[in-house]
Amino acid sequence: MAEVTAVRDMVTAFTDIDERHGGQHGRTALIQYLCDDVAALCRGRFRTDQVRQQMLSAAARAVHLAGWKAYDAGQQGLAQRYYLWSYKLAVESGVTSQDAFVMRTMAMQGLKLNRPEHCEGLAATALSCAKGKVDPATEALFRITHANTLATSGQRREAIEETQRAHDLLARGQDADLPFWAQAWGPPEGTVWSRSAKVFQALGDLRNAAEQYGRAAACRPATTYARIVALDLVAEAELLLAQGSIDHACATWWRAMDRMDGVASARTRKAITHMRRDLSRFRNRGLRSAQQLDKRAMEFLRA
Repeated sequence: MAEVTAVRDMVTAFTDIDERHGGQHGRTALIQYLCDDVAALCRGRFRTDQVRQQMLSAAARAVHLAGWKAYDAGQQGLAQRYYLWSYKLAVESGVTSQDAFVMRTMAMQGLKLNRPEHCEGLAATALSCAKGKVDPATEALFRITHANTLATSGQRREAIEETQRAHDLLARGQDADLPFWAQAWGPPEGTVWSRSAKVFQALGDLRNAAEQYGRAAACRPATTYARIVALDLVAEAELLLAQGSIDHACATWWRAMDRMDGVASARTRKAITHMRRDLSRFRNRGLRSAQQLDKRAMEFLRA
């Protein structure tokens, strides 16, 4: 299992860099590692079926990360191709529910791209494959994604009930060790809170959604998960602005930008570009907090 451990360690290192510095850091190195090392290991001979299974599982996780990096760079078609490759490796590995986790990721991508027509089916199928077969915290990740798809399709009661089930599972699974393939975005608490925010946002409950984004940002170590903390804070700020809390929104955006230093991500740059657009009317009225934030945003985008 030494080779499997080595691949897992490398994937963990690439994931840590991705979370702290954005998807554009280490991307070329990851692809080179996949092509030169991981592919050769997967083609090799294995002493036992278990070693083969775990090697293919680790490879699937590595390819999943490559897809996530492409997603973070705004290359959605490439990301989808990596996810499909990851899915095939997960299926071949035979590791319980890892293939379902990749299906969950594809459902999330579809929601982000405003293509919800197949997302509910993907999320429901993923959940059915994982339900009762994984620890409670991991199952919570599947359920909250399913809740998001239900909310997007207007099934309010079902979405709220599924969100509550996800939180109940999370509470039961606080001491659980997540499988390696489910550790893609760090502690499950942050993912469940952030995805809960998207549920309430889709249902029109902006106050609750903003609160959930704030909880998601607060529960993740900001230095370790700089990008996602920044994006959760951006989402919170946008909802605060929509509710008329301009000063609170500007203060939250400012905190988000504190986390973006050194992060190379198309999503963070897009978020700042949208922020400038949203604040333009307040900047033109002479609101000091909006003007200061816009000045900082221009410097960020020039860097």
